[in-house]
Amino acid sequence: MVRMPTLYLSHGAPPLADDPQWPGQLADWSARLPRPKAILVISAHWEEAPLAIGATSTVPLVYDFWGFPERYYAVQYAAPGAPELADRVRALLRGPDTPVQDFPDRGLDHGAYVPLVEMYPDADVPVLQISMPTLEPERLMHLGRALAPLRDEGVLIVGSGFFTHNLSALREPGTPSWSVEFDDWGRQALEAHDVDALLDFRHKAPAGQLAHPRTEHFAPLFVALGAAGDDLTAQQVAIDGFWWGLAKRSVQFG
Repeated sequence: MVRMPTLYLSHGAPPLADDPQWPGQLADWSARLPRPKAILVISAHWEEAPLAIGATSTVPLVYDFWGFPERYYAVQYAAPGAPELADRVRALLRGPDTPVQDFPDRGLDHGAYVPLVEMYPDADVPVLQISMPTLEPERLMHLGRALAPLRDEGVLIVGSGFFTHNLSALREPGTPSWSVEFDDWGRQALEAHDVDALLDFRHKAPAGQLAHPRTEHFAPLFVALGAAGDDLTAQQVAIDGFWWGLAKRSVQFG
């Protein structure tokens, strides 16, 4: 079986579907990927400790956003559940340092289904979402390393966040300088494979505190980095640019 890459993607918000470019960029990206047997998603929008495993059957989506037009709450994405993948996650994380709990009624949140609707619109690939049990970069990299064997089993590991995420940008005209500066720093750090700098981004990156007042949208990158392993050097930028002032940089490892 072909080893699957691991991804970090910026997922925007429900209006991503109406953007003239972004849906096509996501669709083109998925068309270049090997066909996954299943998809494992770690989204910025689910923090739960100990690590939680979401629904392993098709259940309603989680519309975890407010104040949007009604049509965004009518979106459906009835991907098959992935109970076998859930069993593998439990096996890989078994141990006193990584307790696992189950949330069988917890559906996919918008950090998962918004990009997947564009990448796999037929909803015919089994999807499993797990929570982020911490926002500490080192611990998330350790989690990614533990999950890395899934890549050799046909599983696409996806960390879903937003490369910059300060919603004050939505109220500013144009693209804020702090978003541009952080995005450029992150691009250079990734190109240089400078994991130490990325792990300490809050202090090393220009405008780090502004780009991520809270770090949950950058945190999924570290799961992807951990799962990448030696493929850290075999990376490519799949999507870049800005959307409502926020960097939508998305990267593939392997």
